[in-house]
Amino acid sequence: MADWTERFSLAGRMALITGASDGIGAEIARVYADAGASLIISGRDASKLSVVEEQIRDSGAECRSLVSPLETAEGASMLAEEALRFAGTIDILVNSAGVALINPATELSIEDWDLTMAVNLRAPFILAKMLAPGMIQQRWGKIINISSQTGVIALADHAAYASSKGGLNALTKSLMAEWARHNIQVNAICPTVVLTPMGEEIWSPEEKRRPFIENTPLGRFGQPVEIADLALYLASPAAELVNGSTIMIDGGYSSV
Repeated sequence: MADWTERFSLAGRMALITGASDGIGAEIARVYADAGASLIISGRDASKLSVVEEQIRDSGAECRSLVSPLETAEGASMLAEEALRFAGTIDILVNSAGVALINPATELSIEDWDLTMAVNLRAPFILAKMLAPGMIQQRWGKIINISSQTGVIALADHAAYASSKGGLNALTKSLMAEWARHNIQVNAICPTVVLTPMGEEIWSPEEKRRPFIENTPLGRFGQPVEIADLALYLASPAAELVNGSTIMIDGGYSSV
């Protein structure tokens, strides 16, 4: 049996990570680079994306950045096409890009609803659909969807976001059912509030933050590296029996 470093190694693998300009996606990219992967990272902010790319290259890993407008079907398709043109085959897909437009349902615009579904649900489907044939051909692949605890439990003012993440969880299971026989693992990570720039902005009001933390047995929010470490496990050979799972990483919130 290989030692534990080999079981958790991503050496020789090519990963595409969306939403890698900052936050969870950027942290996953850095952790994957440390584990030996080559990377294609995408995001909407070219300047932030270039900083992450430079950090990864300075660490000695191969990295290419692609600016991608995932709010359109064409943008998601173009990202997949460019990634395949550059790499030939993508071994690991991490769908980390997302938008969180938090409003009471009665105040939620149809435009915000449609944007949320486009980025959080349609784009992961398009990318998985277009990258899966290469994974099927080589009989190895990992697809990791960054979902949310709100895809499993209810939170007020999250109608669009929660619906998109619940759909992403269902998509995870459906793709697993189709592709498991090809040795492809498809899993979703469902974090609590994570202290990314987006998480800080949404949850900065004390009257909103305090009750949530008080209802979390661990008594705190998450850090991006904690999500990245789980994403590393799921991308590694160590997790080949884990398939179709929606893994809660929420300090116990959903268990009480």
